[in-house]
Amino acid sequence: MNDKHYEVVIVGGGISGAALFYELGKYTNAKKICMLEKYEALATLNSKGSSNSQTIHVGDIETNYTLDKAKITKRTAKMIEKFCLQYGLEEKIMFKHQKMALGVGEEEVKFITERYESFKTLFPYLELYTKEDLKTLEPKLVWADKAQTIERPEPIVAMGAKNEYTTVDYGAMTEELAKEGQNANPEQTTDIFYNSEVEDIEKDGDKYRLTTVNGTVFTADFVVVNAGAHSLYLAHKMGYGKHMGSLSMAGSFYITSGEFLNGKVYMVQNDKLPFAALHGDPDILENGKTRFGPTALALGVLERYKGLKSFGQCLKTMNIDGSILKIFWDLLKDSDIRNYVFKNFLFEVPGINKGLFVKDAQKIVPSLTKDDIEYAKGFGGVRPQVLNKREQKLMLGEASLNEGNGIIFNMTPSPGATSCLGNAQRDITVICDYLNLEFNEEQFNTDLVEPEIA
Repeated sequence: MNDKHYEVVIVGGGISGAALFYELGKYTNAKKICMLEKYEALATLNSKGSSNSQTIHVGDIETNYTLDKAKITKRTAKMIEKFCLQYGLEEKIMFKHQKMALGVGEEEVKFITERYESFKTLFPYLELYTKEDLKTLEPKLVWADKAQTIERPEPIVAMGAKNEYTTVDYGAMTEELAKEGQNANPEQTTDIFYNSEVEDIEKDGDKYRLTTVNGTVFTADFVVVNAGAHSLYLAHKMGYGKHMGSLSMAGSFYITSGEFLNGKVYMVQNDKLPFAALHGDPDILENGKTRFGPTALALGVLERYKGLKSFGQCLKTMNIDGSILKIFWDLLKDSDIRNYVFKNFLFEVPGINKGLFVKDAQKIVPSLTKDDIEYAKGFGGVRPQVLNKREQKLMLGEASLNEGNGIIFNMTPSPGATSCLGNAQRDITVICDYLNLEFNEEQFNTDLVEPEIA
């Protein structure tokens, strides 16, 4: 049996794990760091380019973000941009497209116009686009027919930007983070082990003992679990986070036969719905074809496209009791949410799914027909939506369990990829304090934080 000891062991080789691995290697004096990945490569699940919408979520066009949340996401989004520029990754894995939030109908037009006025102070580059502007920028938003002779009847307006970095292949960025983490300091041990699924984590004196399914044992002074939906599963096995359950939400996409949009187009979020509104994105892995989505479907697994292997784990992680059932009841008794759940289920049913989905997508591109789109097979991932049993409600955004005793469990649904470097900084502060390590915050800010945001 192979017994390996590290100061810090990171469980999970997605972008969140790789971001922490990179920052530990580059900005701390830790001598031995290790990342354990259950599959044969990094970023095979939610961080993979086809599993997410490849968006840098800055907060400027996401209409469900408050101004305060946008200030936070702007800081972490700029870190993504600065990392990629630092290593010359622009136009390789990070790209510029135009982007906008579209308002359709009188009510949404008023909402977008007012939002633009309040958000342009935080994002000075934002512009307001009239229907006439959109005829040039995104003509397919305006015309109700493919010949572009009939204008859509509703009033429309959009707020957006033309020359900002908008899009990243987060799978490729995960590999870059891991590579640069290993290259940062030749005197450090920075190991990555593949095919190393962690089955158990146990407290062993002042250390942690991690056992993989193939019997390899690792020990660590500090453990950070960045394993997506599995984070809460492993926390529950240790007796932590029992006040939380997890609902696995799968997002699927539809892809067009050609280019339909010049940039990202987001819609106004319905505040009642806890999941992202439909949007259209040029897909950097599919030669610029437009990808529409995501849908939102509750699934009984922790991982997409990996069979039913994680069904039992999903059931345990859901942590069903009266409080969880009350959360579901409170959600489903609202007709908007109930109809949304049912419709998203039908979006997955072959034969009827395209015709139903295209009706929603026509709010963005009125001339879109079901012949223009295909269900994107193998695209999409599973996001853990955390259910808080104490407050009896669905927790939106990220959840982190830190017991103060040398172990952290992170669950990072969207915008987890965008905020990966910021989340890693938060964890590094805790790690360095606990292990009496040094964190070179000055260099970190110089490299990754915009001066006016710092």
